[in-house]
Amino acid sequence: MKILIIEDEVLAAKRLVSLLHEYDPGFEILDTIDAVKSAVKWFLNNGTPDLVFMDVQLGDGLSFEIFDYCQIRCPIIFTTAFDHYAIRAFKVNSIDYLLKPFDQDDIRRAFEKLTKIRGSNTPAQVTKPDIEEVVKLLGGRYKTRFIVKIGEHIHSVQVKDALFFSSMEKATFMQTDHNKRYIIDYSLEQVTDALDPIDFFRINRKYLIHINAIQDIVSYSNSRLKIKLKNCDDQLVIVSRDKVQDFKKWLDR
Repeated sequence: MKILIIEDEVLAAKRLVSLLHEYDPGFEILDTIDAVKSAVKWFLNNGTPDLVFMDVQLGDGLSFEIFDYCQIRCPIIFTTAFDHYAIRAFKVNSIDYLLKPFDQDDIRRAFEKLTKIRGSNTPAQVTKPDIEEVVKLLGGRYKTRFIVKIGEHIHSVQVKDALFFSSMEKATFMQTDHNKRYIIDYSLEQVTDALDPIDFFRINRKYLIHINAIQDIVSYSNSRLKIKLKNCDDQLVIVSRDKVQDFKKWLDR
């Protein structure tokens, strides 16, 4: 069996390799990858492995982001430090999980489940809808606040006060209803995954907006929409053409 490991903790990756070889010395470890970007590049330039072990939280974002760029046609076993309440979400379809720290018994049970899946009519691959269902089931764990640094001081800012999040020159900003603007230590992709999609929508690569931030919407060229946002100096906030239909559905919830 050819196995790919996506794990950003060096010691955790080494332990997983050791447990896998202890379970079956014939396993071939194709590679150990520590970031979302590296994983996307690997999948786009290599064949399909027999199995992927995938950590949920990587250094440059959530591993779910990989599925925005790649279709992975093989079983995936997630590894995570989430608690037992949250981990129930990973029982969607063919998705399995190992709760850190795991041991040889956990490895054995995971492969027993994999054997059952392969012996049934259950699809072995994990699809984008599967991942979206996982994120939805984790909905009770959306972030409610962000830590921000102001000079030498650290403050906690409530998500309920956020109007929109924007990305500029590799930095992510949080704009509040009180007309305050903060830099936060997250990528816009990470923020998008962390917030409730009922309230927030990613309209393009640069903006994630709250429903209450919208002051006006007008038609724009090439079937796009232009939005006027509260407390925003940018006069050209555009909904990407490929997001217009989903944006309208979001408005009409």
